[in-house]
Amino acid sequence: MDLWLLLRDIVVLLAGSLLVGGLFARFGQSPIVGYLFAGMLLGGPGSVGAVTSQHEIEAVAELGVALLLFSLGLEFSVARLRKLGPKPLLGGTVQVVVTILVAAAAAYAFSPTAAAAVAFGAMVAPSSTAVVLRILMERGQIDMPHGRNSLGVLLTQDMAVVPLALLMTVLGAGGSPGEIAGEVGRLILVAGGLTVGLYLTTTVAVWALGRLTLRQNRELTVAFAAVAGLGAAWVSHAAGISPALGAFVAGMMLGSSDFATQIRADISPLQVILLTLFFGSAGMVADPIWILSNWYLVAAVVAALTVGKLAIVGAIFRAFGQTHRTAAATGLALAQVGEFAFVLGSVGRSGGVVSADQYSLVVSAAIVSFFASAFLVPAAPRFGSFVARKFGAPAADAEQPTEGGHKPEVAIIGFGPAGRIAAQPLVDRGVRTTVLDLNRHGVWDARRLGFAAELGDATQAEIFDHAGLRHCEAVVITIPHHTDALMIIQRVRTLAPQAHIIVRSRYQVHEDAFAAAGVDATAGDEKAVGQRLAAHLRLWLRNRDARRKAADPPAESPAPEDDAAG
Repeated sequence: MDLWLLLRDIVVLLAGSLLVGGLFARFGQSPIVGYLFAGMLLGGPGSVGAVTSQHEIEAVAELGVALLLFSLGLEFSVARLRKLGPKPLLGGTVQVVVTILVAAAAAYAFSPTAAAAVAFGAMVAPSSTAVVLRILMERGQIDMPHGRNSLGVLLTQDMAVVPLALLMTVLGAGGSPGEIAGEVGRLILVAGGLTVGLYLTTTVAVWALGRLTLRQNRELTVAFAAVAGLGAAWVSHAAGISPALGAFVAGMMLGSSDFATQIRADISPLQVILLTLFFGSAGMVADPIWILSNWYLVAAVVAALTVGKLAIVGAIFRAFGQTHRTAAATGLALAQVGEFAFVLGSVGRSGGVVSADQYSLVVSAAIVSFFASAFLVPAAPRFGSFVARKFGAPAADAEQPTEGGHKPEVAIIGFGPAGRIAAQPLVDRGVRTTVLDLNRHGVWDARRLGFAAELGDATQAEIFDHAGLRHCEAVVITIPHHTDALMIIQRVRTLAPQAHIIVRSRYQVHEDAFAAAGVDATAGDEKAVGQRLAAHLRLWLRNRDARRKAADPPAESPAPEDDAAG
C-alpha cells in the first residue's frame, strides 16, 4: 500500500467527517451520524469512490476504540471498578447468552441451517462499545446507574468476542473439539499472563515517570500515554485477545496512579482522530444501494433487534432488582448491533457458515442501528422516566449519579511555595479545595493538608473539566509562567465566569495583560519582593539609628552666664 495514498485517503475521510459531522452538530444532532454519512458517501460500495484504502483505514481506526477503552480504564481504576458490583458483569453474561438463543430461534425460520441461525445470533449479540461509551462520556452519564450498567455489559461483551469467534469456527467445522478446548485453555493462560505483564510494566513505568519533573518534561507524558494505550492494544492483539479489552486493563491499572488524569488528557487528541476514522470507516462498510434495495428487510431486522435487546436487557436488570427507570434506560442504551458484528461475520464467512447475503444484512443492520443509537442513547434517561411513570414509580426512583463528583469551592493551581502559603487560610476551614500541580510532591503535600489534589496541566480542557473547576467560587493561580496563566484565566472566565480569580504575576510588565484578561486581584512578585526589601531596609535604618544614638554621648550644655558678670 502506497503510504501517501493512504495518507491522502485519511485526510479526505477526516475532512469529509469534519464537514458533515459539523453540519449535523450545527442542527443539534450527534456528529457520529455525520461521520457515518461521510464514510458512506466517500468510500465503499455505492459511494463516489473518493477513498480507496478502506481496509487499511479500518485497521488503523480500530485503535480508536482501543484508546476509548484505555481512557475509560484510566477513569475506572481497579478500586472504582469493584464498585460497579457483580450485577452489570453478570447481566452482560446473561444478555449475550439469551440474545444468541432468542436471535437464533427467530432466524431459524429464515436460515438454511441451524448453524447459520446460531451464527446470526452470535453476530448481533454484542452492542456497540464505540457508540455507547462515546455518547455516555460526552453527556456525563457514565456515572449514572444506567451508564454503569452499560459499562459492565459492554466490558463483558468485549471479553466474549474471543469465545464467540471460537463458536463461529466450531459452527463452520473449522476445528475438532480437542483443538477448540486447547485453544480456550491457551487463551485463558495468555489472558492471565498478559494481565500480570501489564501490571508489572505499568508499575515500573509509573515509578520511572515519577522520577521526572513533568513541568520541565511535558512531552514525556504525551509519549508515555501513546505508548501505554497503543502498546497495550498491540500486545493484546498479538496474544489473540480483544485489543480494546487489553487497553482497558492497562488503563485501569494506571487509573490509581497520580498520572491518570494527565495521561487521559494527553491521549485525548489522538483518540478523537482515530475514533472519527473508526466511524467514517464503519460508514464505508455499508452498501447504500443494497440497503435501499432491501430496505424493508433491513428496517424489520433493525426494529426487531432494537425492541428485542431493549426487552432482554431491561428484563435482566429488572430481575436483578433494579428500578424500572434504570432497567429501561440501560436496555435502550444497549439496543443496537455492535462493531464486532463485522469481525464475527468475517470469521463466519471464512468458515462458510455465514452467506454473503446474511453478512450484508447484519452489516447493514449494524450501520443503521449506529445511526439510530445516536438518537436513542441520549434519550435513554427520558425513556427510563417514561417507563417508570407508566409503572407508577415514586419520585425517589429518579436516576441520580451514583458517585457525586468533588465540586470544589476554591481551586489552587500550582502548589509550590507560593501555593502553600496562599492555601494557609483554607487549612482546617472546611472549604472544599482542589489543587492542580505538575509536581507529584506538590500533590502529596496538598493531600496531607486535607485538600483534593490531582497531577495535571490546568491549561488542558480535560484536566479543567475533570477537576470540576466549573463550580469554583475562587481560583488562585500561582504558576510563574504568564502565558500558561493567561490560558487558564481565559478558560476560567469562559467556563466559570462566577469565579473570583487571584493570580500571581512574576513580572510587573504582565500585570496589565492579566487585568485585561479579567482577573480580580494580582499579586506581583516584583512588588512583593520590593516591599519586603523596603521593609528590611527600613528595619535596618531604624536599628542603625538606634545604635548610633546609643554610641554617641549627649553633648554637654554650656554653663549659664552669671547675671552679675554682666
